[in-house]
Amino acid sequence: MKYNIPLSVPCLSHDILPKIERCIDSGWVSSGGEFIEEFEKNISEYLKVKRAIGVQSGTAAIHLALMALDISLGDEVLCPTVSFIATVNPILYVGATPVFFDCDETLNVDVEKIEEFLVNECVEENGNLINKTSKKTVKAIILVHVFGNPMCMEKIIELAKRYSLKIIEDAAEALGSYYTKGAFAGRFAGTIGDIGIFSFNANKIMTTGGGGMVVANNETYLERVKFMSEQSKTDRIYFKHDEIGYNYRLTNISAAFGCSQLEKIESFISNKKKNYELYKKLIVEIPGIELLPFNEFARPNYWFYTFKVNELEANVSRDEILNKLISIGIQVRPLWYLLHKQKFLKTFQAYKVKKAKIFAEEILNLPCSSSLSSQDVETVVNEVKKIVQK
Repeated sequence: MKYNIPLSVPCLSHDILPKIERCIDSGWVSSGGEFIEEFEKNISEYLKVKRAIGVQSGTAAIHLALMALDISLGDEVLCPTVSFIATVNPILYVGATPVFFDCDETLNVDVEKIEEFLVNECVEENGNLINKTSKKTVKAIILVHVFGNPMCMEKIIELAKRYSLKIIEDAAEALGSYYTKGAFAGRFAGTIGDIGIFSFNANKIMTTGGGGMVVANNETYLERVKFMSEQSKTDRIYFKHDEIGYNYRLTNISAAFGCSQLEKIESFISNKKKNYELYKKLIVEIPGIELLPFNEFARPNYWFYTFKVNELEANVSRDEILNKLISIGIQVRPLWYLLHKQKFLKTFQAYKVKKAKIFAEEILNLPCSSSLSSQDVETVVNEVKKIVQK
């Protein structure tokens, strides 16, 4: 039997149309218009931050964040090997160098190994933290809340303060995830580091078609981000530009989409949680298949559901399950190809990567759209069960 169950598609409705019509009627469809400011205001209120700046994508957001923090040629940025390529590309855009780190059991970056690296592999010289191997200055850390699962922030913030490092939180997948316990209880993922970024790509918890957001409580960073995103226009009358700028502003039509989608985000999360709990209940019956949990110290947005395959217990490989499900119209995917193994990134330093290599061979992401039905969940699990029990 053939199905049509995609991995992650947006939950859209026609109630967005009046806002789109207002964009058309006003003539403001590009990087100006009422909805940009409204969307930025709504996001900042939702996340409980002072201000937010809309941009074209999560990638653009990271690029602007790095520049706002003065990361440039000769600097090093610590980052996870478990992430989408967009996390690392902007590091190269600014001429800096990535150093890749392993993940922990939650797929988030292994903070203990970051501490070990900072203590044993770096030395402080003239107020700078120098990587003994590369001789370059370590300036920042990019963290990723993988699949919407907030990572534990207390230790990494303490390390950043100890070594004067900047923190960029890549919360592209984690809009709506917040902490319920610990020092940051009540705070949203993406709002704790120096700068946080979000993505509104079509596969995210909510979408603007394409777009992103930069948040921070430091007004200087945000002003810098906005200035650069608007082509670094020094004089708006005579169009004078004193430095390189970027066409990175969010469009009014995208922002109109965002205003509509943000109104529904908690219902999206509620449905995702319901489906996650159903997956959890049903998958436990399948030998060799384990659904990865979300951290208990946070309310996640349940963006992606992930299971790992124990080939010996399941008597089938991860890739056999992958290929069979795809062949019958159930879209699943493995973990991203590890960043430190990508062809153009192999020459950069990777520090004691072990767990990530194992997860990369065992993991599958399951269908998780906000509009996914309980029947779809049951269908996916039943088909996995058939494959395992063949």
